[in-house]
Amino acid sequence: MTNSGDRRAQAAQKRRRLSAAAARVLHEQGVERTTLADIAREAGVPVGNVYYYFKTKDELVRAALAEHRARLDELTAGLDRLPDPRARLAALVESWTAERESTARHGCPTGTLAAELGKRADGTLDAEAGAVLRRLLDWAAAQFRAWGVPDPDGHALTLVSAYQGMSLLAHALRDPAVMTAEGARLLRWLDSLGAGPGVSP
Repeated sequence: MTNSGDRRAQAAQKRRRLSAAAARVLHEQGVERTTLADIAREAGVPVGNVYYYFKTKDELVRAALAEHRARLDELTAGLDRLPDPRARLAALVESWTAERESTARHGCPTGTLAAELGKRADGTLDAEAGAVLRRLLDWAAAQFRAWGVPDPDGHALTLVSAYQGMSLLAHALRDPAVMTAEGARLLRWLDSLGAGPGVSP
């Protein structure tokens, strides 16, 4: 690789590190309380480097949302390797409950960001946060559709709404047990749907 190629690779790596740091810090602190210096510190780079890659905090918020989207895609790609849609949906719920401690402290990473951005007047970044949640809804609906469950879009909405609700309550009450209890309830709900045409009993 040439020197210019090395520099491009290093720049891409540093930008990704800053994006990942932005996703973590914004989840823990929220948009308003987070500074570019906070993100630089989390990423382990000088604050001047942040301005080289991201001119404004909004650009970093957009990068954090891209990070959330990439993590969701990575999660669903892993779930897609499971043998049937019912197993994939159950594993999704289990992944939510596995994050119960973090959720109780900080809420759902994308949901809390969408709620905060929704209070702003410009209405652009909140739409991008909504698009990440829409991606999750679409994936869940595809699983219910493959399962052969009637009204797959409605079932996906029920599932994701339940996740957002239990995340909000776990965070408000600072109680990870909410995630455990409601996750178990969601698994029982999935079991109650039975074996659709697309699922082996």
